Amino acid sequence: MTAMTTGHTSRADANRRRILDVALAELLRDPDASMDQIARAAGVVRRTVYGHFPSREALISTLTDEAVESLAAAHAAGRAGVADPAEAVARSALAVWEIADRYRLLVALAQRTVTVQGIRERLTPVREACAELLQRGLDRGTFGSPLPAPALAYVHEQILFGVMEAVNDGLLPPAEAEGAAAVAVLTAAGMSPERATALVAGLSG
Repeated sequence: MTAMTTGHTSRADANRRRILDVALAELLRDPDASMDQIARAAGVVRRTVYGHFPSREALISTLTDEAVESLAAAHAAGRAGVADPAEAVARSALAVWEIADRYRLLVALAQRTVTVQGIRERLTPVREACAELLQRGLDRGTFGSPLPAPALAYVHEQILFGVMEAVNDGLLPPAEAEGAAAVAVLTAAGMSPERATALVAGLSG
């Protein structure tokens, strides 16, 4: 590869990264932002945006992929090295919420374009890791649920989505959402509200 080709590739990559970063900011500010608005905000011509993303749906799909990658990394970091399954679930939920809060409006937007099924498929690795944590907790008696761990992992996922939507609709202050989400997933797994609240408060303090 020649230096000229390398330079062109790096410029193209930098343009693509800038478009994605600006698009996320614009869509969070205005969920109906058009490709023209995004191009203007990114300081590029419309053709450049379409050169990287053939449609608005493709752009949102790419942003959703990046959001899921960030969520998966946060979930892994939250549970890493934590032996107690309840603490691991709480830490991973708190870590995920820090990322999810940034992307919560994008998730609502993506549900219009990527489809809920598409988002669910992207989250499969996170859900499987969550199911393993829940199974450990069920085996130890830390958790108690009539649902098997894989099904309970789906419930946890929907709780987090539900909390995001509640914040988006103004039903829950964003500042309260992180702790509330973590307590909600722990109580859904069978912990008492008192124990779950105390655990999350200790981790958040």
